[in-house]
Amino acid sequence: MAEERIIKKYPNRRLYDTTQSCYITLNDVRDLVLKELPFKVIDRQSGEDITRSILLQIIMEQESGGQPLFSAEILEQFIRNYSDTTRKGFTEYMAQSVHLFNQQQAAMQEQMHKILAGTPLDTWLKVGEQNMQTWQKMQESILSNLQPKK
Repeated sequence: MAEERIIKKYPNRRLYDTTQSCYITLNDVRDLVLKELPFKVIDRQSGEDITRSILLQIIMEQESGGQPLFSAEILEQFIRNYSDTTRKGFTEYMAQSVHLFNQQQAAMQEQMHKILAGTPLDTWLKVGEQNMQTWQKMQESILSNLQPKK
C-alpha cells in the first residue's frame, strides 16, 4: 500500500504536496482520489485535518459544471437529514444504497462480459469495467469521508 501523502493548505488557499514538493490544484487532489492514492490535507496554520473540506470543494466544483449528480431536491433532503434524530439512519441508508448500487453495477458488468466475451466489443467492455471500478472507489471514498466521526 502506498504511503499516505500529506498535503498542506496554506492561508493563501494554495495546496502543497509534501511528497512531490510542489503546489497542486484541486484537480490534482481529484486525480489522487481517482488513482486511489491515500492522502491527508492538513491546514498549515492550525494542523487540523481538512481532507473532508477539500473533498467537498471538489464535489462542489463538479456539481457546478456540466451535468450535476445531485438534483436540488436531493440536496434539500441531505440538508433536512442533518438533524440529530435522522443523521445516523440517513448515513447508514446512503452507505447501503451506494453499496447496493455498486453491487448491481458489478453484476451487470459480469453478465455483459459473459455475453460479449470473444466479440469485438469485449475490449470496450474491459475499458468500461476499469472506468466503473474507478468510479466506485471514488464514491466509496467520498461516502466514507461524509460519515460523521464517532
